[in-house]
Amino acid sequence: MAAEAEYDVAIVGASLSGCTAAILLGRAGARVALIEKSPDPKAFKRVCSHFIQASAVPTIERIGLYEPILQAGGLRSRFHSRTPWGWIEPTGKREAYCLNLRRSLLDPMLREAAAAQPNVELMLGQGAERLLRDGEAFDGVAVRDREGNEREIGARLVVGADGRDSKIAELAQVKEKTLPHNRLAYGGYFEGPKPRFWPDGAVWLLDPDMAAAFPTDGGQVFYIAMTHKDRAPEFKADPERALVEHVAGVPEPPPIRESRCVAPVIGKIEMPNRIRGPIAPGLALIGDAALATDPIFGVGCGFAFQSGEWLADSVSPALRGVESLEHGLRRYRKRHRRQLGMHARLIHDYSTGRRFDPIERAMMSTAVRDPKAAALFEAVGTRRATPPRLLVPMAKRVAIANVRRLVSAG
Repeated sequence: MAAEAEYDVAIVGASLSGCTAAILLGRAGARVALIEKSPDPKAFKRVCSHFIQASAVPTIERIGLYEPILQAGGLRSRFHSRTPWGWIEPTGKREAYCLNLRRSLLDPMLREAAAAQPNVELMLGQGAERLLRDGEAFDGVAVRDREGNEREIGARLVVGADGRDSKIAELAQVKEKTLPHNRLAYGGYFEGPKPRFWPDGAVWLLDPDMAAAFPTDGGQVFYIAMTHKDRAPEFKADPERALVEHVAGVPEPPPIRESRCVAPVIGKIEMPNRIRGPIAPGLALIGDAALATDPIFGVGCGFAFQSGEWLADSVSPALRGVESLEHGLRRYRKRHRRQLGMHARLIHDYSTGRRFDPIERAMMSTAVRDPKAAALFEAVGTRRATPPRLLVPMAKRVAIANVRRLVSAG
C-alpha cells in the first residue's frame, strides 16, 4: 500500500454531497476524513440558485437538517410553471414541496453537522495534490495545506465531491464526456414586494429562454435569467440591468422592477454539461463531480444530496466487511445511472438552446388544463419520478384532453 489506511473513507470536498456522505458514513461506523480546500468553515458556493428539489428533501430529513433549515428561515416551496399556454399549477402534496435557503446559511450548517459526527474528522484548508495507489486501486490522497505542508491520508475509499471541475476526477483520469450548453444563467438576490405565489417559486418557460423567481430566507427572492448565449454581451455589460429587463419582460411578471438588488448579480456563460464515470477501483464521484448538468432546471443541489446518500448506502456494507468494496461501488453506479440517467439526457438535449418539440408542447399544453397531467409534470419536474414513468400516463392524459376538445368543438 502507498499509505496506511488510517481512514475508511477520504472525501474531498465539504459541500452538499461530501457532507451528506460523511454524515451517513460516519453514522454507519466508518472513519471519515472530510477534506476541504477552503480554510473558512463558513465558506459557501456563490454561483447557485440555492433551490433544493423535492426529490432531495427525504435525504435532508434523514441527515437531520430539515427542521434546522426551517428554523434558519428556509422556505417550503412548490413551483408554478408559466408556459406559452398558461400556468401549470402545483399540487398540495407534501412530497412535492421543495426547500429554499441561501447557500451562505446552508453550507456552514451542513459542514457543522458533518464535523459533529464522532467518526468524521473535518480537515479545512487542505487541497488535494495527488492520489495514492495500491496496484490498480486508489487507496488514499495526498493533501497540502496553506503553508505548503503535505500529508498522505490513507483510506479504503477516496470520494471526489469537489464540483464540476473536480480535481479528484482529473487526478484519477476518469473518463469524461462533455456536451454543449448554449445558454447562460445570471441571478441575484432582491428585496421588495413579494411575488404573487410567495412562498412558492415560479418558473417561466418562454420557449426557448427561461426565467425564475425563488423566494428564500430573510424575505429575499432570487431572480434568474436563462437565455441563449447570443445575449451574452448585454449581460456582461450590465448584469443587473439585463437580469431585471429579462425577468420584468415575462408574461405576468414578478415585481422585480419594484425591488432592490441586495448583492451583486452573478452568473456564468460557459457551463458545459459534464458526465463522468461515477466509480473507479477504490474511488467514487458524487455531486457535480459525477454529473454536472444545465443549471436552468435547478437540479444541482438536489442531485448532490441524493448522490451522497446513495454512495453511503451502497458502500457501507463493504466498509463493515460484509462484502467487497467493488460490489458496493457497482451498486452505487447502477443506482446513479438508473435515477439520474434519463433526467440528464433530457436536460442535456434541451440545453442546446432548442425550442420545445411537439411532444413537450402537447404535454405542457395538456398539463395547463388537466390537473392529473399537471401532477405528472410536477412529479418529473421535482425529480421525484424518472421521465419514463411520465410517458405512458401523460400520453393517456393528452389523448383524453384531445378527445374532450374535439367533443366540445363538435
